[in-house]
Amino acid sequence: MKPELGIIEGYFGRPWSFADRTAVMQTLGAHGYSFFHYAPKGDEFLRRRWREAHPAAMWEELRIFAAACRAAGVRFGVGLSPYEVFNNFDDEARTALRARVTTLETLGLDDLAILFDDMRGDIEDLAQRQASIMEFVAGCTGVSRLIMCPSYYTDDCILDRVFGNRPQNYLEQLGKLLDPAIQIFWTGEEVCSRDFSPGHLQHVAQRLRRKPFLWDNYPVNDGPRMSRFLHLRGFTGRPAVIAPHIAAHAINPALQPHLSSIPALTLADSYAQGDRYSYMIAFRKAARAIVGEKLSQMLEADLLAFQDSGLDHLGTRAAKLRARWSAHDHPAAKEIVAWLDGAYAITGEEMQTQ
Repeated sequence: MKPELGIIEGYFGRPWSFADRTAVMQTLGAHGYSFFHYAPKGDEFLRRRWREAHPAAMWEELRIFAAACRAAGVRFGVGLSPYEVFNNFDDEARTALRARVTTLETLGLDDLAILFDDMRGDIEDLAQRQASIMEFVAGCTGVSRLIMCPSYYTDDCILDRVFGNRPQNYLEQLGKLLDPAIQIFWTGEEVCSRDFSPGHLQHVAQRLRRKPFLWDNYPVNDGPRMSRFLHLRGFTGRPAVIAPHIAAHAINPALQPHLSSIPALTLADSYAQGDRYSYMIAFRKAARAIVGEKLSQMLEADLLAFQDSGLDHLGTRAAKLRARWSAHDHPAAKEIVAWLDGAYAITGEEMQTQ
């Protein structure tokens, strides 16, 4: 059994270009990925400025991309973060949210996600407020799938340190109050989970009263620390036996779109091969498919430097790597060179303001 696989752009930093976005969607769509959710943190018109319309040129690109998804047989969705609207969901907020959802639907949405992450949540009746908003949105939209990201989307205590202590029984209350048709994102036992087990997922399903919709934070590499590394290895810790315990499996990609496609392909292999899956064999196969034989061998040779040592520990080797990769005219090679040049570095300020 293979779950529905997809991409959710949920990273901080500079959003992908629409040309790169389309290339990744088409590549992964040909390998079994069936949905693409557009929700980069860098699109302020889906977050802090969510009440405002996208600029005309940007909206046209988004419309063209949505059409490309339909042409490829890939479900298209948008993640809308109505920033802290639950603090005062008055008539003005209701009118604004209805208008925004109605506008987004003109793109031809298959999926709509309402995202309450990255917001302070230490409010006693948070679950009730958010469930009320989701009920309102459900009455505004005709999409075939509505998804919610809770403010506390993992049991990881780091969320409590950053966004305030979660209300008691928050997830259980959400599960009880939300319409069973509404899906709920879940990142696992941590924000960036190393492993997903049937036992954990069964426990979460009991609390949510539905199977969790996985928001998998690999190979994402945003943030001041993670942006110093390239996440390229094949997926591990996602055994095929978890498939019956999840509603779907979305991965949050890295800042480098073409390089992201390499680990993405290995996840499809992990589900397809089950106990026969080998993450390094899958990596080699995926790398050949994305960058060709020669560059795939170079990637494997440099894997320790890119994924384990990271940019801050390359020393003099960085210049040698740059010279070697800049000799190749391939989008993935250009992403490596840009990473070596620090073009993908993310600051703490960016994460606080996006």
